[in-house]
Parts: sequence; structure tokens; C-alpha cells
Amino acid sequence: MKKEEIKELSIQELQASIEAAEKAYRELKVTHAISPIDNPAKITADRRAIARMKTILRQKELAALKSVNE
Repeated sequence: MKKEEIKELSIQELQASIEAAEKAYRELKVTHAISPIDNPAKITADRRAIARMKTILRQKELAALKSVNE
């Protein structure tokens, strides 16, 4: 997912997307531990995509808190 696509998601959609991506990442790591995968760079790309989603989720949560407090 691109950064712009992630920003368009709601908080609930983003949380669901993070859960799905983390599950796929864990499965990929297990598969890679058992037998090498074709593209090991996908592990790094997936990990960074998860981090990107978590960062944007946190930004949205902070923005929501800020708007509530004002």
C-alpha cells in the first residue's frame, strides 16, 4: 500500500489492515525459516509497510485526541 492509500483509510480499516499484514508477515517468516522464499526482500518490504501503517494510525489517533481535547 502506498502512503496516500493508507491515509485514506479509517482508523478501524487501518487496524484491520495492520492485523492482516502482521499475520501475513508472520506466515512469511515461518515459511522462510523452513525453506528459502523466492524474494527475501519481501520480508523487509512487508515489515516496513506494517511500520508505515502503524505510524499513520498513531498520527490519526493523536489527531482525534487533539480534536476531542479542544
